[in-house]
Amino acid sequence: MTATVQNGKGGQPMQTPPVVSQQAWETAHKQLLVKEKAQSRARDALAAERRRMPWMAVEKNYVFEGPQGRMSLLDLFEGRRQLIVYRAFYEPGVFGWPEQACRGCSMVADQVAHVAHLNARDTTLVFASRAPQADIAGLKARMGWTMPWVTITDGFDKDFGVDEWHGTNVFYRDGDRIFRTYFVNNRGDEQMGGTWNYLDITPLGRQEVWEDSPEGYPQTPTYKWWNWHDSYVADAAPDKKWVEVSEVGEAAFREESAKGKS
Repeated sequence: MTATVQNGKGGQPMQTPPVVSQQAWETAHKQLLVKEKAQSRARDALAAERRRMPWMAVEKNYVFEGPQGRMSLLDLFEGRRQLIVYRAFYEPGVFGWPEQACRGCSMVADQVAHVAHLNARDTTLVFASRAPQADIAGLKARMGWTMPWVTITDGFDKDFGVDEWHGTNVFYRDGDRIFRTYFVNNRGDEQMGGTWNYLDITPLGRQEVWEDSPEGYPQTPTYKWWNWHDSYVADAAPDKKWVEVSEVGEAAFREESAKGKS
């Protein structure tokens, strides 16, 4: 049996999928879940391949303006090893200026999870635009955004493929040496904002033991590093109670996964 429902906009009624019993619904869900799990495994494999992409040395010295003044690309790392830079369009000529940034870039900004979780994985996220810092500060305050946001002052955006469109570049720092490791734009940018999607495009990944990463890459037990965003302490041991809870949850997950393979 199918159901006819209104589309909510006064147009033609929607022809929905069949309406079935609970047992039939669960059967259909299990069939779809097989494909969804395959997609998850394919996504993990792609992230593993991404971690093996060649790196490109960054030779030029780029200058940005931050809330406290001039900053280099190295400064943007804030001492961490990984840096993600999103080129957001907020500058003269952008629709909505100066009250608003680009609508698409603003939607991306609205998706950004608390950066403390990225910071806990040695990763810094920065937005970059050509707007002056005074305008950026006002926009962030009004929209409730808290991520670091710097002003581009040179050819950084053009050199890294984001002078005429939005895009996300990823960099790795080894001492004072900087390498470009990844770039994504267009629809690939649409899924950015969540902690996991950001970590999956970095050279070190999520840094958990289940990941397929090159030898020597940092990895810690799954779940154990997770914390409330206001409770991360550098080099602190995981909370004992959380370790117990996460181990029980992981064991149940592994057991269920094993059943699904049998």
